[in-house]
Parts: sequence; structure tokens; C-alpha cells
Amino acid sequence: KAKAALSTIGSAINKAGRQRMLTQRMAKAYCQLALNIVPDSSKKILDQSMDLFEFQLDELSDYAPTAGIKATYREMEHEWRAYRGMLSEKPTRDGSAKLVVLNEQMLGIAQRGTMQLEKYAGSTAGRLVNVSGRQRMLSQRMAKFYMFGACGVGGNLVWEELEKARGEFLAAMDQLKKAPEDTQRIQSGLQLVETQWMFFDQAVMRRDTGFNATFATHVATTSERILEVMDEVTGMYEGLVHA
Repeated sequence: KAKAALSTIGSAINKAGRQRMLTQRMAKAYCQLALNIVPDSSKKILDQSMDLFEFQLDELSDYAPTAGIKATYREMEHEWRAYRGMLSEKPTRDGSAKLVVLNEQMLGIAQRGTMQLEKYAGSTAGRLVNVSGRQRMLSQRMAKFYMFGACGVGGNLVWEELEKARGEFLAAMDQLKKAPEDTQRIQSGLQLVETQWMFFDQAVMRRDTGFNATFATHVATTSERILEVMDEVTGMYEGLVHA
């Protein structure tokens, strides 16, 4: 298996943050398949996300600069086996209920790894890579809670968590827009995210109508667009971190 070695701390923070996002994106794609929402693209998203998660896990385990960070990625490897096993089963609404706890555990480990690497970097630019990268995760997290709700999983808790993630997303957008380190390209990227956000937010907040395949499809597609642009923006912030 080809291995690309991580060479900079900025890149490590970016990929560690991307692992957080993938924990949520995989659960989202699984639920979309259970609901038969954009099935072809959902299947592709799930397969690609699983491959990427595994590849980056190898990279981060090899790169880990301290014993504490190494331990975090060892734990991630261990938990990943169980998560991967569940994700590999045929997606059903009942199956999505099993993912509820495990995807949160995986997210917790991925968050810890990202924070450890940010602390190790010890720079403002490193923090911006983390904050920006976390927006990718939140886009997927909100969509995931929406899909869990549509699957009839988690009761009112999924809507409370969706609201919480929404608040965090908006607060971080504000923080990023005001960052003195921002370049013109970063500002343009953030503006594009805000445009996509309007569409996403409208779809995700229309849950009182019960399950609606049209809204669910909007949530599925706009969450991917926000992710794509935020991933590019995070790459721009990574460029500001001096190795």
C-alpha cells in the first residue's frame, strides 16, 4: 500500500481534523443509504471516506511526534475496527441506531488528536487550521443528526445536538472572518461557504414537516458543497503554518 509521509505540522493538523469530519460523514452517508437518499453518491461517499480514514490513520500514526499523540492514534486504530465493521454492513434504519454511540466515540478520539497536534505546533496559524478544519466536521455533523432524525433514531436529542452544532458553526465562521491572518483568497472562500450555508440551513431547519425526501436530498448535497469549500479554505490556512 502506497504511503505518503506527512512532512509538516500544518499538514498533520489538517489531516487530524479531517479524521474528525470523516467520522461524521461516514455515519451521514450510512443513514442516507438506509433512507435511499442519493444512493449512488452516498455509497461512493461512504466507500471513499472509509478508505481515506484508513489511509490518514496510517499517516498520522507514523507521524505522531510524541508518546501521547502516538497513544491517541493507537486507540483510534482499535476503535476503528468496530466502527468499520458496522459501516460495512447493509445500511438499515435499525443499523443506524448502533452507530449513534460509536461515531461519537470516534469523533472524541479524533478531536483529542487534533488538539494535541495543535498544541504541539503552538502557533495561531495552527489554531486557524484547527478551527477551519472543524467547520468541515460540523457541516457533516449537522447533516448526520438530520439523517439520524429522519431514520427515527435518537429522539429529541438529535435536534438539540443539531442546534448546538449549528451555533458552533456560526460562531466559528465569525471568528474566521475576523482573523487578521486571512488572505483575500481565504475571505473569498469564506464568502462562498456563507452562500452555501443559506441553502443548507433552510433545508436542515425544515424538519417539523416530518421526513421529506426533497429536503433530505438538499441536506445531503449542500453539506457536501460546504465541506468541499471548507476543505479548500483549511488548505489555505495550512499554507500559513510554518513547518
